[in-house]
Amino acid sequence: MPTYIGLIGCSLTHSISPHLQQAALDYYGLDIRYEAWDTGASRLRDVVNHLREPQNIGANVTVPYKEAVLPLLDGVDDLARLVGAVNTIVKRDDKLLGFNTDVQGFAEALDREGHFDPEGKRAVILGAGGAARAVAFALLAGNVSSLVIVNRTWERARALADILERHIGDCSLRAGRSASAVTALSWETVGSGETFGRCHLIVNCTTMGMKDGPQERRSPLSLDVIPRNVLVYDLVYNPWPTPLLRLAQEAGADILGGLPMLVYQGAASFKLWIGKEAPVGFMLDKAKEILTE
Repeated sequence: MPTYIGLIGCSLTHSISPHLQQAALDYYGLDIRYEAWDTGASRLRDVVNHLREPQNIGANVTVPYKEAVLPLLDGVDDLARLVGAVNTIVKRDDKLLGFNTDVQGFAEALDREGHFDPEGKRAVILGAGGAARAVAFALLAGNVSSLVIVNRTWERARALADILERHIGDCSLRAGRSASAVTALSWETVGSGETFGRCHLIVNCTTMGMKDGPQERRSPLSLDVIPRNVLVYDLVYNPWPTPLLRLAQEAGADILGGLPMLVYQGAASFKLWIGKEAPVGFMLDKAKEILTE
């Protein structure tokens, strides 16, 4: 009898995770099915509780539930608690435990595929949700010199900046190193070149430009505000390239799509569920194949 892993999110038609993870499970010949569980907000609690049934192993969690799922779990690991977002649920001894593999996935993709070292660099993050939280903590761990959070709701950006500043203060006291500077800006500032003029890295953590999304053909930035030679990293991986990355190429910037992060965070989730190293190269090739079909 097969067992199951689910993907919990709302509006999952764009996601290739079911194909990607199923390919990795089949690689090992495992009788496990990975399914997309498209979930409305009113059903989130029931779908999470469904994981407690014996045939289920765990789940991935994607937008918009990476933060909302926390109180529905029996526990979360230290990193997920610090970030305030969960993207992986594992059932152990009938307990549902939450983890965050987005931090690792983002950092690995930035290093291996983007060839970018954040130490001493200036970065701008678009968005303040669960993905943005993971990205922010990954960049702080990489010792960025400054970090700007831009979000449609300034209060949400400011709340994330406050969390990051407290974390920086604690780390600086323990490590005796200089602290990164964190700033929160309103969304109106994305129209100003001054917001991006001195940065080295721009990371889009919003869903703008995502296939089948409400803003599918839109870019969060206009051509005239994207500096030359900056790295523009769009966590949206479908379509390829996204509207933002097309403009970034036109502006003379370097680009990195979200597909490598999807694979690296997915590989880390796979190991938590299965206890085996994921076939990362195979998964990356499969993901590229899926997107070009």
